[in-house]
Amino acid sequence: MDTDLIKVVNKLQDTFHNLGGELDMPQLAVVGSQSAGKSSVLENIVGRDFLPRGQGIVTRRPLILQLIHTPAPEDPNAPTEWGQFLHLDKRFTDFNDIRKEIEQETFRVAGQNKGISKLPISLRIYSPNVLDLTLVDLPGLTKVPVGDQPSDIERQIRNLVLDYITKPNCVILAVSPANVDLANSEALKLARNIDPQGRRTIGVLTKLDLMDAGTNALDVLTGRVYPLKLGFIGVVNRSQLDITSEKRMSDALESEREFFQNHSAYRNIAHKNGTKYLAKTLNQVLMNHIRDKMPDMKARLNTLMGQAQQELNSFGDAAIFGDQNQQGALILRLMTQFARDFVSSIDGTSHSISTKELSGGARIYYIFNDVFGSTLASIDAMQNLDSQDIRTAIRNSTGPRPSLFVPEIAFDLLVKPQIKLLEAPCGRCVELVYEELVKICHNCTSPELTRFPKLHGQLIEVVSELLRERLSPTSEYAASLIDIQAAYINTNHPAFISGSAVAAQGQGERAANPPRPVSAEPYNGHGVASADEDEELEDSGDERPGGVSINGSSALSRQLNSRSSRQHRHSEAHGRSHHASSPSQGQRSHSMSGGRRPIPSSLAVGLGGAGSSPPSAKDTFLNYFFGQNGPGSVNGGELGPGRREEGGPRVIVPTGKDLSAAEAGMNTGLLAGKRSMDGSNAAYDMKSLGKHIEAIPTDGSPHMTVREEMETSLIRSLICSYFGIVRQSIQDLVPKAIMHFLVNYTSQHVQNRLVASLYKPEMFAELLDEDEALVAERTRVKALLDAYKEAFRVLSDVNLKGTPGT
Repeated sequence: MDTDLIKVVNKLQDTFHNLGGELDMPQLAVVGSQSAGKSSVLENIVGRDFLPRGQGIVTRRPLILQLIHTPAPEDPNAPTEWGQFLHLDKRFTDFNDIRKEIEQETFRVAGQNKGISKLPISLRIYSPNVLDLTLVDLPGLTKVPVGDQPSDIERQIRNLVLDYITKPNCVILAVSPANVDLANSEALKLARNIDPQGRRTIGVLTKLDLMDAGTNALDVLTGRVYPLKLGFIGVVNRSQLDITSEKRMSDALESEREFFQNHSAYRNIAHKNGTKYLAKTLNQVLMNHIRDKMPDMKARLNTLMGQAQQELNSFGDAAIFGDQNQQGALILRLMTQFARDFVSSIDGTSHSISTKELSGGARIYYIFNDVFGSTLASIDAMQNLDSQDIRTAIRNSTGPRPSLFVPEIAFDLLVKPQIKLLEAPCGRCVELVYEELVKICHNCTSPELTRFPKLHGQLIEVVSELLRERLSPTSEYAASLIDIQAAYINTNHPAFISGSAVAAQGQGERAANPPRPVSAEPYNGHGVASADEDEELEDSGDERPGGVSINGSSALSRQLNSRSSRQHRHSEAHGRSHHASSPSQGQRSHSMSGGRRPIPSSLAVGLGGAGSSPPSAKDTFLNYFFGQNGPGSVNGGELGPGRREEGGPRVIVPTGKDLSAAEAGMNTGLLAGKRSMDGSNAAYDMKSLGKHIEAIPTDGSPHMTVREEMETSLIRSLICSYFGIVRQSIQDLVPKAIMHFLVNYTSQHVQNRLVASLYKPEMFAELLDEDEALVAERTRVKALLDAYKEAFRVLSDVNLKGTPGT
């Protein structure tokens, strides 16, 4: 029954080769360099010429050769020997046809060039002249590419050989030529790396008849040079001349026997050498190896059966596809699992949480706090808005009359477009969250759900449609939040009032030392400093008036202080002269101002009223403007010159006589026309004034007056303050709106939407249509499981006489 072991292993090997099993079957692998005589050794064992021959690499695919001993047929006309390939259901009685089929099959897979392939060719040879044996002929080892061989041919062949001989159940048949130093044997070198103790390596010496005269390989054959547990066996193959002359195999085997018996060095060991002894030894070694590895094979089969059963269970049972009730239950269970996975991914309670990157709801949080928040913070409140725009808005909102205070209409006109800058980031935030939810939907899958690609696709489509429905109302509501903020500018907001108070305090500090009435000399008609002021500014290192800071520490405040002292000296001289000419009028003016000179109307907007002491922050026009300690409404009937409302600061209403010289200088042409009594001169002056107006650019003059700078600075600070309030509100409201309209709504309604859309009996068969590749894979795994079970049964029934534990 020992011979049955090889047959059983051969049967299992064929089965697992077709099904792709992973069972490591005991086998003999022939390893050697090119032209070492591997093919000749195999042909001598079979007793037939059937292997391709030629120059370079001839064996380019592994050849699994199964030798099966059959009794001689009783019918003399029946073939006694034949071959059969595993890939071809055909018997070959002519061994030359076997050689051609090997070549064609090699070309079909490995190509016409000298490349190699790991896909083996399986060949069975039935003959009464062979012993049961399984051999694997591997490509010959090479060093240098020759001809059209690939440049990495050595690495390819080495890796292919290692794939076979590294398996513990493989016995290595290392073929080396005797006419080459054994230290240079590539086969023995490779075998020693894999089997350093030489427990599963058999050495075969070829070309013993070609050794130099006076030399022999007796020490190698007796194991004194390179010891191997399974020993060395010498053979003598046919020469190239014998092959060319078609010397019969029987004659070649007889010549080999005579060589060993007649050789003086090998005469005593002739019975342990030769092809016949090699075949018997290999047969016995293989059977013993199978017997030794039988317990390991059973244990391995148990493991493979468990793995195959688990894989088959993952594919599901095809028997439910005929029962509609079972189909409905399966679809409902898969839909529920899909909806649960979708919600758990958003909530962060999924079992498959990644530790490498953010996923699910964590990415939505990242969008809200990092992406959206950073984008809002990066928006400049004064984007696309410069000082000229602010000045133009102030001028246009006052019409033909100058304003006592900064017009509120100008603030509204300027701040609303800035609020609109927040609309684009809000819309993009909604889109990012929507895209993340779609990604979560596509990632919600399971091995069982992959069985049904149509059902999986429909689940994704239904949830995606629900998300698309919620995208529009979410985007519209986010945009409406911006429209709501721009619809009503709430200047009574507590945060805005406190921010405005800070601005008022800064303006009040600048107004604490108001400048005296100015003459026409320091400022020209266009609000540009005179030459004397330019020189003085250059000496002090200050810049020209171009901007006003909130705390009054800019170059403008220093310029005002410098100009104020100069104007004070000039106005004192002018005041004495005017007082001498009209003492009654001077006393009246002094009494109206509380003992102080009236503030020019050009600066009244920046300084508010004047009392008996220098104005503080509470006395500035800002407090009056925002209703803090202000006098309320002011008109000519209630408050005249020098009158004070109860509980409020004194408001001075300058008369025409109190106009400063600077204001008079700005209207020099007009005043000159009034003073002229000549009609022609008046017409000429008015004509010049018209030309002057036409020449004014639409964007205003390049330099602003002190009043315009103060108004512009105030508007800028108010816009920044109110924009910050709106930005903070939007940053809080938009994520809440997205969670309410999109995320939470989808999580709450995804289960109901799936059931309403897909739980329909007429759709069950279509939804549960399995993938064809999956069906084929399930069929293969089931066949493999059956093969494992059959192999385990066969191994258990084999008579294991002499094996441990039996």
